[in-house]
Amino acid sequence: MINKRSVWFLTLFSLILVLSVYYITMPNELVLNNGYIEPTIDVNETTALVALRIEAEEEMMKELDNLKLILTDDNASAEDKNKAFEQMKNINIKRGEEEKLEQKIKTKFNLEAFVRIKDDQIEVVVKQKEKDSSLANKIMRSIQEEYDIDKYITVKFTA
Repeated sequence: MINKRSVWFLTLFSLILVLSVYYITMPNELVLNNGYIEPTIDVNETTALVALRIEAEEEMMKELDNLKLILTDDNASAEDKNKAFEQMKNINIKRGEEEKLEQKIKTKFNLEAFVRIKDDQIEVVVKQKEKDSSLANKIMRSIQEEYDIDKYITVKFTA
C-alpha cells in the first residue's frame, strides 16, 4: 500500500528529475547568462499607476487567500464554503470589469488609466499632467454607459 510519505517522495523525485533534464537540455547561451533576461518596461505607464495596480493586486490576493482557507477548511460549513466561493467569483468578475474599463479608456481616449471598483463607487486614475474637467466628464459618461444603475464615479489625474 502506498502511503503519503511515498507519494511525496515520488513527487519530489520526479520534479527533481524533470528539472535536471531541462537544465541539461537547455541551450548553452542561457546557462552562461544564468538565464537572466532584461525586463521590458512599459514606458507609457507611470510609477503611480504601477503602484496602484500592485496595491490592488496585493489586496485581491490577500482576500482570495483568506477565501481559499475557508474553502479548504474541514470545519467550515457548506454554507460558509458557498459564500466564500461566491465572493471569489465576484472578485474575479470585478477585476474583469476593471480591466474592461481600463481598456475602454485606453482605446477611446488614448490614455493610460487605473480603475478600481468598490460597491457602487468607481475610482479612475488617469495619466495626464494637466487636469481637464471636460475630459473627466467624458470619461465618467463613457463608464456610466456600461451600467444600468447610477454609479459614483471619480476621475483623478496624475503626472
